[in-house]
Amino acid sequence: MSDIEALKKEKLDLIDKMLELQKQFMEYEHENGISGKDYWASSEGLLAGYRQEYMDMANRVVDIAHEIVGSSRL
Repeated sequence: MSDIEALKKEKLDLIDKMLELQKQFMEYEHENGISGKDYWASSEGLLAGYRQEYMDMANRVVDIAHEIVGSSRL
């Protein structure tokens, strides 16, 4: 597998994980509701670290996309 193919696979795997996290978030929100405080400062359950984990994956997806096409983030 070439480096580009490996990057594309990693990107697709991350997107799949992000979609699963979104699905879990929506299910949680529909069942429990989510306050701003829960979303921004929860320290337990699904929401603990959710924003940071999702943001890290999203940033990695963007970095991979740039790497694949040979560009860079400004």
